[in-house]
Amino acid sequence: MVDAATGTMGVGAGAGARRRPGLFQRKSTIAFLMALPLILIIALLVLYPALYSLHLATLNKSMERFVGLGNFEFLFKRETFWMVVKQSCIFAITAVVFKALIGLFVAHFVHAIPGKGQRKWRGMLLVPWVIPPAMSTLAWFWLFDPSYSAFNWLFALFGIDPVPWLGDPVWARFSVILVNVWYGAPFFMIMYLAALKSVPEQLYEAASIDGANWWQRLWYVTLPMMRNIILITVLFSTIVTFANFDIVRVLTAGGPIDQTHVFATWAFKLGIEGGDIPLGASVSLFMLPILGIGAIFILRDINKRGNEA
Repeated sequence: MVDAATGTMGVGAGAGARRRPGLFQRKSTIAFLMALPLILIIALLVLYPALYSLHLATLNKSMERFVGLGNFEFLFKRETFWMVVKQSCIFAITAVVFKALIGLFVAHFVHAIPGKGQRKWRGMLLVPWVIPPAMSTLAWFWLFDPSYSAFNWLFALFGIDPVPWLGDPVWARFSVILVNVWYGAPFFMIMYLAALKSVPEQLYEAASIDGANWWQRLWYVTLPMMRNIILITVLFSTIVTFANFDIVRVLTAGGPIDQTHVFATWAFKLGIEGGDIPLGASVSLFMLPILGIGAIFILRDINKRGNEA
């Protein structure tokens, strides 16, 4: 078009301007719509129960009267509650540390095996993680049985006194931690194995040229390259271990004398078996600040390293 006043060539406002994509043509909108079914499922199965448990924790035993923080005040005055807090922390922290160490060692062992043999070892080592926990825990219960314990039978062959695996508080704690480590270590192994395969071989070659031994290559090359995977795996496993129910429930049911209860099993005992659902909800919610603080520190470190990269 020619401007009548200036005689210059102009371009129409609509012709040169870039058309903005419509609402349903934007990539962000399409991505949101595709993820919407999953978001709704999470809201229905996770968010709603979480909010409802918050509501339950503010009611009395008959769920007819609002008591605010009364359930938490009642719990804080009970010695059993603090024993459960202590036991849950010991159970989760000890189990996660041993799972991480064993997983790292086994991952290095499998990583050093040639390709065909590596697939066989991966399949065999993943068996404990694939078997349903309740089923495998029943097998462990037979191994720990006070009358027919396979471990005590082996001890008797060597003249060793039988061990009260599930009858003594110390041995009972050891037993539940052992089963949790046996069940969860393969998850760490497969995560660390995937991380090991992503470490460039050139870094190891450069470290070897500089005279680094095996320990120095592990400390200065492998662990820094795997740090984010290690932190994410530890965070996920800590959450799952703190919320563990089936292993303790099948092996000891919290005994002897409530010495092996964790948050999930004691909440079940109070809420379902004891008929005080609000009090059980209060026990289960006490895990939230503990896990939240740990998640904040771990995710902050991961985000910091991502920004530095």
